[in-house]
Amino acid sequence: WGIKLNMSSSDSDRHDQMSEDDLKEGLIEGEDMSEEDEGEDEFAGYIDDENSEVEELEDDEDLPEGDANMPQEEDDDDFPEGDDDDFPEGDDDFPEGDDEEAAGEDLGEGDEENVQVTTNITKDRGAMNEMLAKEDLGIIHSRIQETIKILSNFKELRDPNKKRTEYMNDLKNDVVSAYDYNLEMVELFFSLFNPTEAIKCIEANEEGRPVTIRTNTLKTKRRDLAKTLIQRGINCEPIGEWSKVGLKIYDSQIPIGATPEYLAGHYILQSPSSFLPVMALCPQPNERVLDMAAAPGGKTTYIAQLMKNTGVLFANDLKAERLKALSANVLRLGIKNC
Repeated sequence: WGIKLNMSSSDSDRHDQMSEDDLKEGLIEGEDMSEEDEGEDEFAGYIDDENSEVEELEDDEDLPEGDANMPQEEDDDDFPEGDDDDFPEGDDDFPEGDDEEAAGEDLGEGDEENVQVTTNITKDRGAMNEMLAKEDLGIIHSRIQETIKILSNFKELRDPNKKRTEYMNDLKNDVVSAYDYNLEMVELFFSLFNPTEAIKCIEANEEGRPVTIRTNTLKTKRRDLAKTLIQRGINCEPIGEWSKVGLKIYDSQIPIGATPEYLAGHYILQSPSSFLPVMALCPQPNERVLDMAAAPGGKTTYIAQLMKNTGVLFANDLKAERLKALSANVLRLGIKNC
């Protein structure tokens, strides 16, 4: 960059002494120059002009600040201040090459013993182990049926080396496991019924109790009530031949206790087992009957129904707060002799 543009006097004299032949050769060579060479000469001249200005600025010790033509150094304020720890130096935190292998070697066989796998399984597996220890219910039921078959024809199907008491004990234990009954309750069933009937009774207890209603014959007939309920989308049928007022409800699109027929007193929700004491009592018209456990009024209203609203019916209950439900059912069903 130390090129000077001013030619010295000796150089100018030497230029004057150039012969005409030399000038001609120079012109010929100049004509052979390509456009690319001309561009380079112009660029070289531009560089020379810039260099001349740089030399002048170097002589001046106080350079002007903020000159657009001069490159400025980056200000350290552009970087956030902080501790040197924010910008770690060196390769300590960034292992490369052999350092990665060394880092991998740190997790050796010795450390594998300290690694613990965390799972979602609780430490207390007592309940789970107890469930896994139980036999399949299908196998237990099959064994129950097989034992009942043997006991029904014990002489021909029995094992000669096994007694009847052993079969009974195995059957009771299988029933306890299959139905979650305690042993005392199972022994009570088998003391009341033979093995076949006892199993039928236990299986009947496992089924859900259906919803049943009792028709109030003081206001309607069971046949007419069943037709009305079916029209309302309630699937029902008579309980059985032993009852002339009971209906069994299978499914219903509306609540059974909110139909117009219920509010009008055409029926009452009542279990068939509650029919039996009244049927055993068999009250007659114009009799006097005392009911000392009347609430909520299912049996009481059935007694009045069989008495055809005649005679006198005394109804009371030990708990006074239950008398409200009794009075409501008596009024709703139209009982007048109570």
